[in-house]
Amino acid sequence: MDVTQYLEIFLDETKEHLQSLSDQFMILEQEPDNMDTINEIFRSAHTLKGMAGTMGYKRMQTLTHDMENVFSEVRNNTIKVDGAMVDLLFQCLDALEEYTENIQNTGDEGTNDNEHLIKALNDYLAKNSGDGAPQPAKEEKKEPAKEEPKQEAGADPGKEKWREIKLGDTEHTVIAEAKKQGKKCLGVTVYVQESCILKAARAFLVYKALEELGDMIVSVPSAQDIEDEHFEFDFSVIILTDADVETVKNAILNVSEIEAAYVGEVEPVQPEEAVKPAAIAEAQPKEEEQPKKAAPAAPAAPAKAADKKPISKPIVNRTVRVDIEKLDVLMNLVSELIIAKNSLVSTSSQEGILTNNTFNEQIEYLESVTTNLHESVMKVRMVPIETVVQKFPKMIRDLSKKLDKKMQLIMSGEETELDRTVVDEIGDPLMHLLRNSADHGLESAEVRKERGKPEVGSIFLNAYQDGNNVIIEVRDDGNGIDVEAVKKKAIERGTITPEQAENMADKDVIGLLFLPSFSTSEKVTDVSGRGVGLDVVKSKIESLSGEVEVKTKLGEGSTFIIRLPLTLAIIQALMVEVGGEKYAIPLGSIQTIEDVEPAEIKYVQAKEVINLRGTVIPLIRLNEVLDNESTKKPDENLLVIIVKKGDKLAGLVVDELMGQQEIVIKSLGNYINKNKIISGATILGDGEIALILDTNALL
Repeated sequence: MDVTQYLEIFLDETKEHLQSLSDQFMILEQEPDNMDTINEIFRSAHTLKGMAGTMGYKRMQTLTHDMENVFSEVRNNTIKVDGAMVDLLFQCLDALEEYTENIQNTGDEGTNDNEHLIKALNDYLAKNSGDGAPQPAKEEKKEPAKEEPKQEAGADPGKEKWREIKLGDTEHTVIAEAKKQGKKCLGVTVYVQESCILKAARAFLVYKALEELGDMIVSVPSAQDIEDEHFEFDFSVIILTDADVETVKNAILNVSEIEAAYVGEVEPVQPEEAVKPAAIAEAQPKEEEQPKKAAPAAPAAPAKAADKKPISKPIVNRTVRVDIEKLDVLMNLVSELIIAKNSLVSTSSQEGILTNNTFNEQIEYLESVTTNLHESVMKVRMVPIETVVQKFPKMIRDLSKKLDKKMQLIMSGEETELDRTVVDEIGDPLMHLLRNSADHGLESAEVRKERGKPEVGSIFLNAYQDGNNVIIEVRDDGNGIDVEAVKKKAIERGTITPEQAENMADKDVIGLLFLPSFSTSEKVTDVSGRGVGLDVVKSKIESLSGEVEVKTKLGEGSTFIIRLPLTLAIIQALMVEVGGEKYAIPLGSIQTIEDVEPAEIKYVQAKEVINLRGTVIPLIRLNEVLDNESTKKPDENLLVIIVKKGDKLAGLVVDELMGQQEIVIKSLGNYINKNKIISGATILGDGEIALILDTNALL
C-alpha cells in the first residue's frame, strides 16, 4: 500500500499542529502553569507522533515522542516549566518544521537525527525527574494492552469476524503443513476507530506489523479493497506466524486509532464432512455461554458509545479542503461564462435583435447568474490572512533574543480575507518588513529609555479591507527613517548627485531604499544589511498588482503600507480607446473622469499639467506611451481619467470612453513580460483582444 496518496493531507495537518505548538509555546512562556496549554501541547505532540509513524517518518516520530515524554511529566506535576524548557521546545519546533519542509520538497524527512535535541530532552527529564522519567509515557502507551482483558471479556463470535472466513482445501493444506513446522495459524479481526480519517493508512500499518510477524494467507476484504478504502471500520486476516496471540495483539494495538483487536487460533480441518459436526458441537456450548459473557458487556457497550458521542462532535468540520488547482479550473469556467455573456451583450446591440424583449430578459438573467457565480467562487478562494501572519510572533520572539532587543508584535485584522494566490505570495514581503522594523526600526532598550520611550518596542501588523483593496500596515514606534543618512549613502554609492539630493523630496529619498542592493546598514548580519529586503518587497507586491507606500517620522517610527487587490482573476474595468485600439483600466484605481479644454493645460518643468480644483495633476498622453496615433484633433477637448496611486494622482488622456465592463484577466505569459505598463489582456464580447493597463507602472 502506497501512503504517498495521503502526503498532502499529512502536510496540511502537520502544519496546523506545528502552528498550534508554536502558539501554545508562546502562551506557555508567559503562563508556565497553564494546564490547558500544557494539555494542548501534549495532544499535538501525541498526534504528530502518530501521524509521522503512520507515514513512516521515524525521525520526526522519535523527536515528537520525546517531547511527549517531557509533557507527560509536566502533566503529572513531576517537573515544572521554565525558560530553559521553553527554549528547548522552540528548538524542537524548528527541527520539526525543517523535517516538514524536507518532506514537502523531496518526500523524505532527511538524514538529520537531531540527536542533540533528543539528548537534551532526555537529559532534562533525567535532571528534573530522575532516571525513570520516561516511564510514564511508556506506560501510557501500553494502556491499551492493559485493557485487553476487558476486550476479551466483551468478545464474542460476532466480533471475531475471522471465524466467518471460508477456507478452501488449499488454505487448509497450507495451515496443516505450517502446523507440522511448529507455526501457529491465527485469525485476526481489527476494528478501526470510527473517528479515524485515514483508515486505509491505519490498515496499512496493521498489515505492515503483521507481515513482520509472519505470512498472511487470507484477507477479507482484499488488500486492494482496503487500499482503496472500500471497507467499513473492520477487516480480518488469517496469518501463519511463530508469535503467540498476545504478541500479535500488542503489535496491532500499538498502531494509533485502532479500537480493538480479536485474535485466536485457526485449526485445520479435513475432510470437509468432519467440519460440520465439529462446528455444530462447538457452536452449541458457545451459544449457551454467550449470555453469561454478554451480560457484563451489555452495559459496557452503551457506555462506550456514549463516551464517543461528545468526542465525535468536534471532529465534524464544516469546512472542506479543496485543491487550489480545482478552484483554478472552476475559476476558468466562470471566466469563459463571463466571456459568453459579453458576447451575447454584444450581439444584442445588433439591429433587429434589440427589440426582442425575451432576448434582453435572458441577457439580464445570465448577467445576474454570472455575477452571483463569480461572487461565490471568489468567496471560496478567499482565505484569512491569519494563515500567513500566525507564524510571525515566533519570528519576533527569536529576533528579540538574537538582536538583544525587547520587542513585541501586536496584530489586528487577522480575519481579513485575501485571494488564496495573493496570500501564498505575501508571506515573504511581510517577513522582510517585520525584520526591518525589528533590526533597523526599533532602538535598544537603553536608547529607548533615554528617549523616554517604553523599554519594550512595539511592532504593529494591521490588515483591513478598503473598497476593492486590502491594506496591510507594518508600523513600529522606533527611530524612523533618517532621510539625511539615506541621501548620504545614495551619494556615496553614486546613485544620486549632491545637487539632486538637495532638490529631492523626502518621499523620493525614501523611495531609494527600494532600489536593489541599497542598504544604510553599516554591517551585514544574518538578519539584514544586504539591501535585498525592500527590493524583494517592492518586486513581489508589484507582481501582485499592488503597491507599497512609506510614512515615517524621525524619532517616532515608520509605517509601511501595502495595498493589494482582493482578487487577480475577474475585475471591473473602464474600457477606453486610444489610437483606434481598445484598452482596459481597472476601476479600482480610477478617481474621476474629466473633460479638459486645451487652454486649461499648463506646463511645469516642460511637462503638461492641469489644475483640478486646486490640485496640480500631471497629464500622461496614452497615445505617446503606447506609441500610436491619437484620433483626437488638437483643438478638441481632452478626455482625462484621473487615476490614483497612494497619494499620487495623474491624468490619463484617452480618445474615447467605451463604458464599464466586467473583464477576465488573462496572463500574457512570457511574451510581453518586460513591458510593465501592460498587466495582462482580456477577450471582449466580439472576440477582440484588449490589453489591460497597469496604472501603478504609469504613475
